[in-house]
Amino acid sequence: LTVRKRNFYRSDGRDLTPYHMKIEDFVLDEMVQELESSSDYWKRREAIARHNASNPMVRRGLALTPVKFGISFTATWFNQAGALVHIYRDGSVHLNHGGTEMGQGLFIKVAQVVADALGLPMERIKISATRTDKVPNTSATAASSGADLNAMAALNATQLLKQRLVAFASDHFTVKADDIHFKDAQVHIGAQSIDFADLIEKAYMARVQLSATGFYRTPKIHYDRKAGKGRPFFYFAYGAAVSEVALDTLTGENRIVAVDILHDVGRSLNPAVDLGQIEGGFIQGMGWLTTEELWWDHEGRIRTHAPSTYKIPTCSDRPEDMTVRLWAGGENKEHTIHRSKAVGEPPLMLAISVHQALSDAVSSISGYRHLPSLDAPATPEALLKAVKIEQARAENTRIA
Repeated sequence: LTVRKRNFYRSDGRDLTPYHMKIEDFVLDEMVQELESSSDYWKRREAIARHNASNPMVRRGLALTPVKFGISFTATWFNQAGALVHIYRDGSVHLNHGGTEMGQGLFIKVAQVVADALGLPMERIKISATRTDKVPNTSATAASSGADLNAMAALNATQLLKQRLVAFASDHFTVKADDIHFKDAQVHIGAQSIDFADLIEKAYMARVQLSATGFYRTPKIHYDRKAGKGRPFFYFAYGAAVSEVALDTLTGENRIVAVDILHDVGRSLNPAVDLGQIEGGFIQGMGWLTTEELWWDHEGRIRTHAPSTYKIPTCSDRPEDMTVRLWAGGENKEHTIHRSKAVGEPPLMLAISVHQALSDAVSSISGYRHLPSLDAPATPEALLKAVKIEQARAENTRIA
């Protein structure tokens, strides 16, 4: 951990990535310091060292790993989105955008943005499935960009509608535009208030357009793929995780004792959704690094092709003690949707702490003198092989 911290980006000239992008939003130093304290990292490391000194069979390991994850498609042209928003005479709103809902909470986030902009409860916002005959030329819902792109496009459409409504209300009620506010399904117009639906009916009768398309393109980004230089990412998402594991040196079987995660999502659009994404991403990452092995036979046929052989994590694989927190200091320095940050793929990398904790447990066998040769995924077979190597090293050191 000490070496990792010494290699952090800094503002004293150590702020340039290998692809020549200047880091302007680095917060990992603050986050790691906070997680070190909240997880009792150093006390636990001392306790684990004492445990390992007297328990040769079951070794424990601990690791704190930071994550810096760039957000945007490196294929710059994908960083665009469209949206279509209708307001009906009864005050209900229909929303369609280019993002695909696959259980990650995208639709609810985009609907929240529209509801907040119009001062309406969520039940007034209706979302229909993504269709290219409504919003054409959609980008893939990938690269953790779903909310960043589509919520901004939806907000753009909503703001156009709101501008029309404000202009109409200002003229109709003879008040200044600055004195018109949308809140709690009411429109406050100077000293009076009317229902949002009533304003919509009046606007309809006055032939105000109640439908709008929105568009968003991510600013600032550019990348020369041949030169390997540019600014491929709009910003970075950061996180850190502490994982503690127990390893049976006789079989290679292991379990995750405890996990502490601190993740930066900026100003969260929906904390409940983001916490679920972080936890789910971490569990998926556990599988990637410990159980999900791809194996081909000598004829090139993949043999790990079913749940019986390709082993993904189950509910029982969830760490016994798992704490996930959103970083309170998070606020995106870039102008994203309400200063939030993407939370799709970045948490997957937090599971690197599990692999490193297993490596730490193996390393304890030879007195932490060697970095074990431990490939990913760290299956029980791979761990047992690494254990045997470290035991041989320890024996050779003892004889010498």
